Amino acid sequence: MSLDVSPALLDQAERGEVDEAAFIDCVRNSLPYAWNMVSSLAAQLKVDGGEFADNTTPPPDEQARGQLLRALASDAIRGALERHFGVRLAFQNCHRVAVFPLDASVDDRLARFTSVRGQLLNQSPLLRDC
Repeated sequence: MSLDVSPALLDQAERGEVDEAAFIDCVRNSLPYAWNMVSSLAAQLKVDGGEFADNTTPPPDEQARGQLLRALASDAIRGALERHFGVRLAFQNCHRVAVFPLDASVDDRLARFTSVRGQLLNQSPLLRDC
């Protein structure tokens, strides 16, 4: 299961629209490694500026790796994270998360990062089974 959903949040979903702040809290509590990764990268981008901030360090264990995969593979979770932090997320392999500002001036850099070429250049035999 991707998220540890409280009965109250599940009831909210069954009745109709879900409060995004409640969903964000669910993500933060259920996927702490992924949350901290995106949060720290968003903070780094804000402080350092530039076109993007990324992580190139593999997760410490399979649980952490699984959290990244679940967070970034889900359109709902990924979209909520992007809205909450005010960034665009990009993902390569099993660990390389990047945050890009919403500013259109970095669209070319984002396109290069998410391109087939970018994916191929980011390959490593060490990450073959990640």
